[in-house]
Amino acid sequence: MRFAFCFAVLFLSSPALACGPDTDCQIGDRTYRVAMPEGLSDGTEVGAIVFAHGYRGSARGVMRNMGLRRMASDMGLALIAVKSAGDDWDIPGAHSDMESTGAAEMAYFEAVIADATKRFAINPDRIMMSGFSAGGMVTWELACQRPDLFAGFAPVSGTFWVGPPEKCAAPASIVHIHGTADKTVPLAGRRIGPTRQGNVMDVLAMYRAAGGFGATTTVAVNGMTCARQDNAEGDVLEFCTFEGGHSFSPSFLSYAWERLAAAGKV
Repeated sequence: MRFAFCFAVLFLSSPALACGPDTDCQIGDRTYRVAMPEGLSDGTEVGAIVFAHGYRGSARGVMRNMGLRRMASDMGLALIAVKSAGDDWDIPGAHSDMESTGAAEMAYFEAVIADATKRFAINPDRIMMSGFSAGGMVTWELACQRPDLFAGFAPVSGTFWVGPPEKCAAPASIVHIHGTADKTVPLAGRRIGPTRQGNVMDVLAMYRAAGGFGATTTVAVNGMTCARQDNAEGDVLEFCTFEGGHSFSPSFLSYAWERLAAAGKV
């Protein structure tokens, strides 16, 4: 009886079980956090949004955004908050490390998806990658370097450093959202130290050509103006702007998810 009790205590205190919205999930020397949708009890797999914080942010900070948590839960989705190794993401071309290839982050995100889908009832084919500011930048890097890791991408107010890469892997579905008056990550880019943030329009032009995206349809939705395109493979490329600066709303992600769902991606 004593053995059974000790085993139960050990089992219930396992780091794998403790991992969640308020406790780190450990993978090597990196961590992430997960909030599963409320009311989930039968083990049914759900979709998920992976969200990358901005400069000097944290997974803890993301999980404290109760509006974002509630939005994901109400949509029946898990929220996976990832964490950079330091103050910022390892992004090629950034002034913090201009020699970086971003390989460390690519490996980290692959490990997060493998670990989260093993620990939790998350469908690996229904995961959208998103992030704000620097998190939006790493989202674009993932779209270019690891497009098959996610069902779609929703970068918010962030793009490549330096400019669009010479080439990307097979095209994916992307809904890019940005404020027209953003001065932190301006649509036209800006110089910071020895490098420069990329021009969003140049990036979209590159991706449009690489993915074979066709005619544009412009719609007004959720306070945004969105230019929609698709390609022969059914991928979506959408550029949405809102009147405002460097800001984030959970509604951006709910819109991006619904747009990708309508296209049959998630």
